[in-house]
Amino acid sequence: MFFGFLIIMLLSFGLTALSGLVILPWLRRLKASQTERENGPASHLQKTGTPTMGGIMFLLVFLVFSVVLSVKYRQAIPIAISTIGFGLVGFTDDYIKVVMKRSLGLTPIQKMIGQAAVAGILLFYIYHFTSVSFEMMVPFSGLFSADANPIYLNLGIFTIPFLFVVILGTVNGSNFTDGLDGLLSSVTIVICAFIALVSVRLGLTINYSAAAMMGSLFGFLVYNWHPAKVFMGDTGSLALGGFVAACMILMKMPIFIIFVAFIYLAEVVSVIIQVLYFKATHGKRFFRMAPIHHHFELGGWSEVKVVWAFTALTAFLCLVSFFMI
Repeated sequence: MFFGFLIIMLLSFGLTALSGLVILPWLRRLKASQTERENGPASHLQKTGTPTMGGIMFLLVFLVFSVVLSVKYRQAIPIAISTIGFGLVGFTDDYIKVVMKRSLGLTPIQKMIGQAAVAGILLFYIYHFTSVSFEMMVPFSGLFSADANPIYLNLGIFTIPFLFVVILGTVNGSNFTDGLDGLLSSVTIVICAFIALVSVRLGLTINYSAAAMMGSLFGFLVYNWHPAKVFMGDTGSLALGGFVAACMILMKMPIFIIFVAFIYLAEVVSVIIQVLYFKATHGKRFFRMAPIHHHFELGGWSEVKVVWAFTALTAFLCLVSFFMI
């Protein structure tokens, strides 16, 4: 099992790294470049012109491995549905903004409809075409149960609405996390490692999909590490949120996303707090800038320091979560 995991990870790394030699020049020819917001950190203005939509690099490789894996491991199918589905929503938004030069891209309503449609398809597939129930493991409950086994929660009629919130929250949290060179890739690699380890522990086969995503993201980091030569765009950031959400639901651990993907949560909550506080105080700001990674940047942290700190925190929370199942 470990040998297969390692082979998949190495192959996906190599293919993604090689794909950059083709896709990066193609993105430059399309003039699919990033435009940094003027009210963002001043240091980010130099990133203007950097190609975006680079998520295509690891998504294409992940799709190939998903097709191959789905022949034997059926759990790869809903993961691919969610990852590629949300990736397509992000790609549409990116394409409209950076290729068609319509600055707004998809409207908020269009984005929400697209995301809700993918979430609905994912849950429909899991319910009708897998043996996975929608029961949810209660975090750390095994520590307090008589037989040391975790307790599972059934929300009844509230299950589907709850899972919709989990999926859309994870996807948009992932989207907000993609704001520094290598940040989202690094944090998600750690989450993939957690998913792989728990999958093996629970006797599932999700670890192979996690291997494909881990390797692909390492390959992408060849180009995305600071200073980034390419950004993943919404194409990649929405896809990664979809990947994490699908895997956690299949493992019956959507509640664990609070801990495992805490950075996703912190990023999206920081934006909500900033907006509400700004409106309530008529112009004052709670953070120096939101999402929260910019708050630390403006506090004097370098991009690399923020990435390492957020990744280390994710690793710590994943480790705690793994040993507390």
